[in-house]
Amino acid sequence: MLIVVDAANVVGSRPDGWWRDRAGATRRLLRRLQTLEQPADLIVVLEGAAKAASSDEFDGLRVVLARGSGDDAIVDVVAAAIEQDSTRPITVVTADRALRARLEPFGAESVGPRWLLDRIEP
Repeated sequence: MLIVVDAANVVGSRPDGWWRDRAGATRRLLRRLQTLEQPADLIVVLEGAAKAASSDEFDGLRVVLARGSGDDAIVDVVAAAIEQDSTRPITVVTADRALRARLEPFGAESVGPRWLLDRIEP
């Protein structure tokens, strides 16, 4: 299984103000993602101010820095994964409805940030 995380969307969905420090919040998210006990490959897409978090090492995670739109980068990641293995299940974590609509033709499952946060928060 492949899990693709829209980091900006996950961080921005938190009600506790994590989003005020995008880089710091993204680092915390990445550290918590390292504890995910699900047998899956993880790709985390970072954009904007959250890219500063990529300067740290996060074993077990593949971090993709969006050159422009994070949504475009996520679609590219999903398309490349399907090209590599069309039978592999893919789950994209985002609440962005427009992105979800763009992913429908690929057959990737879309879930909201709560799905992920429930799995990584104490």
